[in-house]
Amino acid sequence: NNYNNNTNNNISSESIRHFFTSAKFLIYMGHALSTWGDRMWNFAVAVFLVELYGNSLLLTAVYGLVVAGSVLLLGANIGNWVDRNPRLKVAQTSLLVQNSCVIMCGVLLMLVFHFKAQLVELYNGWILTVCYILVISIANVANLASTATSITIQRDWVVVVAGQDSSSLADMNATVRIIDQLTNILAPMLVGQIMAFGSHFVGCGFISGWNLASMCVEYGLLWKVYQKTPALALKAVHKEQQHELKQLSPLKGTDCENGQSPEESSQPLMDASPPGAADPGKAAGCCGAASQPLRTFRAGWVAYYKQDIFLAGMSLAFLYMTVLGFDCITTGFAYTQGLNGSILSLLMGASAISGICGTVAFTWIRRKCGLIRTGFISGTAQLCCLLLCVFSVFAPGSPFDLSVSPFQDLYAHLMGQQSLPEAEHSLGAAFSTNATTPPPLAQEPPPLQSYMSVSLLFAGVIAARVGLWSFDLTVTQLIQENVIESERGVINGVQNSMNYLLDLLHFIMVILAPNPEAFGLLVIISVSFVAMGHAMYFRFAFKSLGSRLFLCCSPEQKAETDASPPTTV
Repeated sequence: NNYNNNTNNNISSESIRHFFTSAKFLIYMGHALSTWGDRMWNFAVAVFLVELYGNSLLLTAVYGLVVAGSVLLLGANIGNWVDRNPRLKVAQTSLLVQNSCVIMCGVLLMLVFHFKAQLVELYNGWILTVCYILVISIANVANLASTATSITIQRDWVVVVAGQDSSSLADMNATVRIIDQLTNILAPMLVGQIMAFGSHFVGCGFISGWNLASMCVEYGLLWKVYQKTPALALKAVHKEQQHELKQLSPLKGTDCENGQSPEESSQPLMDASPPGAADPGKAAGCCGAASQPLRTFRAGWVAYYKQDIFLAGMSLAFLYMTVLGFDCITTGFAYTQGLNGSILSLLMGASAISGICGTVAFTWIRRKCGLIRTGFISGTAQLCCLLLCVFSVFAPGSPFDLSVSPFQDLYAHLMGQQSLPEAEHSLGAAFSTNATTPPPLAQEPPPLQSYMSVSLLFAGVIAARVGLWSFDLTVTQLIQENVIESERGVINGVQNSMNYLLDLLHFIMVILAPNPEAFGLLVIISVSFVAMGHAMYFRFAFKSLGSRLFLCCSPEQKAETDASPPTTV
């Protein structure tokens, strides 16, 4: 008995030691450090810009617009760069660029906060304006590098580390998403406390120091993961398995067919030219080089449209066209309905717990029903919960009033008849995708006669997070498993662009109708877009499984269903 107990203890300790030194755990650690720094910076930069511009949301609005527009336009090019370069080079480069830009922004903001009085008087404030432009530009580069990091680690490295095990991939995706949820709450709380008890100068210094230390640790973790997973060094392009992007690759044959190693074949395809072709520098000239990003942009979107999972990706993007989330828009509306900051913080905590439950539910439902059915079940659950939000529009206490034009405030503001602080705050909040605190109002709203409407609204939003995050993980894994390795980066880059496009549209919708009386109309439009998104996924699922979509399947049938690629949509 003692021998058996000692053996079991040795096996247990060996398993624990193996897990904490495995490539999976190292990826989790690196992702946690990276995400923590991102969440701190995304929260703080909005606060810094508001503070710098005299408590105005103008700089925050400009920053949000620049960030969203950049990812929208450059998403395909970023993904293409990820595809045609070795994995370690992409991960290390994006890591260094992202953290270096954040450090530079932090140092620059420290200088601006310290010498702001002198900068205002120097050259009539033009030096200060240049500093604002530099901060926004460098922060935008950091966000683009963060996008590249997200694509290469969460959409590519995770797939390779998980191997051919779909269950292992699902568990890794769920764990990564739980890390996202936790850091999204805890990181802003930490940096917020530092700025509250210290100063904005101290906050900038802390974030810069954190990113410097985190960059060194993450760099080492990436190298360890790369060493422990030899498959990461192989990035071969097999012609018989590839849906070729002719605009991206002028080669008539792959590098592997020419006898080159997989590592060599991962070099940029655009740098090669077909045999007998003229020198690109002489043939194309400056115009050809300048138009290359445009050709890559077009080719990436065409490739995205031709994917089997096109409708599934579009369904996920349509979920971004909604005001039913815990961003500055929803919290700002809640303030007009009489909810204070304490209640909102509790609601945000409940929302995070609901999101974590969704990630756990994803792994359980996928094991029981399969990946495609999980998306169908999650989408149905989300849509049913959002019906509570629709009911809240017509419930007692709702400010919804069709007699008030949704464009009345905007028209009056543009015509100069009145200055509306609420409209200005809505404009700033609309583009401030990184702001997590509600915009200040000009005056305290009057107490409501009934809280039934706002209660139904947030009950629906919180409950829908379970289905939302489960559905998000489903589509993420569908893209990971059904997009070939050579196009994994560009397809995920275009997917990010689609998400930002629909996100921008929902902000524009709020700008056009910023008054609380029109929020009910925005809720109905949002639920309609979510319904259209899930209708697209239903079409994708039905084309993939047919009538089997509505049948319970055995584990063997589920494994066969998950292993078989969906039919061409």
